[in-house]
Amino acid sequence: MSVKHGILALLERGPMYGYQLRVAFEESTGGTWPLNIGQVYTTLSRLERDELVRPLPESEAGQRPYEITDAGRADLAVWFATPVGWTDRPRDELAIKLALALTTPGVDVRAVVQTQRTATMRTLQEYTRLKARIHQPTDLSWNLVLDAMLFRAEAEVRWLDHCEASLVRYSPPVASLAQAVPDETAAAPDRFAPHAEVEVSPR
Repeated sequence: MSVKHGILALLERGPMYGYQLRVAFEESTGGTWPLNIGQVYTTLSRLERDELVRPLPESEAGQRPYEITDAGRADLAVWFATPVGWTDRPRDELAIKLALALTTPGVDVRAVVQTQRTATMRTLQEYTRLKARIHQPTDLSWNLVLDAMLFRAEAEVRWLDHCEASLVRYSPPVASLAQAVPDETAAAPDRFAPHAEVEVSPR
């Protein structure tokens, strides 16, 4: 989820100022996506520039709330109606790390896998304990966010188990880089070698 559309969705509930938006955003994501107040106001400025929100008069406390515009509602509706594609998500840094570890000299790939698996298992246990502490089953939005994190952690553990099993069967190429590069000197004639005598038949 982009911060832009998160703020638009929150403003659809009603006008809010920056601090209210930050608190509501973090509550909606169960604290898994913390925002700093500077990021909130930067996003609000861009939304105002694009005429997706408009500022309202300041309160007596000097706080300026914002409200969503009709253009903002239309943009939000398109976002909700559009599926999230794989190309829209961040690249999987863990998969890239393991792919590079396989081809980087001196890296113990099994140690990399084990270190990550230990960390992911610890995260999975934390999510499980957090799930057990939820006393309000009616808080569906937070439950869905937590379930998504649990499922992703479980899937990562399974994938790491698969990586570990694949490494057992993995046989790295025997040929080294030096062997792969052709030796040009071997094919070229030695200019300093004595020439063979050519026998000339008498005429």
